[in-house]
Amino acid sequence: MTQRTWRIGLTGGIGSGKSTVSGFLARRGAAIIDADAISRSLTAPGGRAMGAIARNFGDEMLSPNGAMDRQAMRQRIFLDPQAKRQLELIIHPLVSQITAEQAQAAVQSGQHVLVFDVPLLVESGERWRKQVDRVIVVDCDTETQTQRVMARSGLPMEEVERIMAQQASRSQRLACADTVLFNQGLSFDDLDAQVALLAADFGL
Repeated sequence: MTQRTWRIGLTGGIGSGKSTVSGFLARRGAAIIDADAISRSLTAPGGRAMGAIARNFGDEMLSPNGAMDRQAMRQRIFLDPQAKRQLELIIHPLVSQITAEQAQAAVQSGQHVLVFDVPLLVESGERWRKQVDRVIVVDCDTETQTQRVMARSGLPMEEVERIMAQQASRSQRLACADTVLFNQGLSFDDLDAQVALLAADFGL
């Protein structure tokens, strides 16, 4: 009998522990397809999006090494809200294309659990929801999120809260979840044990 291929969407707010869960799943043999890493690669030197970004926004959006100047782009988007939509029209199709390429390569190599690590899965609406069999949300309360991000990044509370306000709310993420991993007050071993139970459902 042919083994089923699972397509899992993994998401969670900043500081939830999503990256840790992703690492635990990878260790158990899941193929991790990281949408954020793909997006960053597109605007790195030589990235697939850089030609279109230069054509649409001008060379002033390029840093000396040929990457996208993120600070300049943030300023451009702040002054011109349409620029955000314009950038998304360049980035999103390329993310989808590379995601599909990586998923196909994983299946061809014999992996049967594909984990799509997507920070903004909920914010993207149906775009991701209809591509996956199951959505896993890594969850904790907002105070814990704030404390974790402040501890690891050194950012002030106001800046962390501003970042969190731009993401989906905790209730919105939970409403989209098929499975919730509640990552609060857990040691790494405890969290790993929770991931092990979940992974067993997918044959890992």
